[in-house]
Amino acid sequence: MSSATTFAAIEIANAERTGNPALLRIRGVAKSFGRNVVLRNISLDIAEGEFLTILGESGSGKTTLLRIIAGFESASSGELWMAGERLDQQPPYRRRVNTVFQNYALFPHLTVEQNVAYGLRVAKRPRSEITARVAEALDKVKMSAFANAKPSKISGGQQQRVALARALVNRPKLLLLDEPLSALDANLRRQMQIELKSLQREVGIAFVFVTHDQEEAMVMSDRIALLRSGELEQVATPREIYNRPATAYVAQFIGLTNLLKAEVQGGSARCGTLSWGCSLPDGPAMFSLRPEQIRIVSGSPESIPVRGRVLQRAFHGATELLRVQCDGDLVLSVRTAGEIVGEGEIELEFSPTDAIPVCESPERI
Repeated sequence: MSSATTFAAIEIANAERTGNPALLRIRGVAKSFGRNVVLRNISLDIAEGEFLTILGESGSGKTTLLRIIAGFESASSGELWMAGERLDQQPPYRRRVNTVFQNYALFPHLTVEQNVAYGLRVAKRPRSEITARVAEALDKVKMSAFANAKPSKISGGQQQRVALARALVNRPKLLLLDEPLSALDANLRRQMQIELKSLQREVGIAFVFVTHDQEEAMVMSDRIALLRSGELEQVATPREIYNRPATAYVAQFIGLTNLLKAEVQGGSARCGTLSWGCSLPDGPAMFSLRPEQIRIVSGSPESIPVRGRVLQRAFHGATELLRVQCDGDLVLSVRTAGEIVGEGEIELEFSPTDAIPVCESPERI
């Protein structure tokens, strides 16, 4: 099968999954700096109009992947395709890709309007076109009233919007964002998450957002690509990656979970004194059980009873997080509605379907 036929088949599959055709296709991308392998065989489709988050801990390779897409780094191997052309063979200035950096990189001596217009002026676009496009970009990010202000006179959130306008004014097909909210305080960061997602829907172009913040990824993304030590651990929607983690690493990285090491025999999984039905083959297995799936006993005949003693409780506003010592050495994290659990002994339960089988994550160097 030819490369063109292969890529056409991949694009059709991607369109069926996301509802939109593939905009960017990453195929077998790897990157090494000397003997340090940063990325290993990354293959990923990004659909038109999609908000994809590349999530991972420090050193996972997420920023390196973003820089390869932008053209600031060259892949050691692999290919990038956009609109039927090899993107990785084009210099950065010819790619329909723009980047918003963590520090915004605004020129302090220029006004908001001049910052946004800078790229168009370098490209020697007509003055009338520059004026119209800058006005349009500032209007989209709700910064028209600050057109004549200097960056030092506006807030961090407003600087973020100016950086976005400067990228959008070039009308890219793909916008890359390298942890652009990390410098903001917690309240402004939450506000900007909502605004950024709303803006992405309004402009209708694909965003690739890099972050190490799991909550941020869950709130903003259409899909999450979780990187671990330079490899893709799982790519899925936020709901799927939380409810159906593929590996123990994913289950622990995305939210909080209880990992139950069990032994399966005859259609029954046993972990300490706990036992529940499952359809896995006989042998050792691991399950992810989210704290909120363990609840106060309701008497459901299908539920698995859990008895234990409350060791610790932490107040989280609408909920409390408990550490419960069960029979044997098993300690479970349990999330309940606040103030409904007393001290000492406690009776809980969970449904067998809430214990999700996961692959035990291998160690990686």
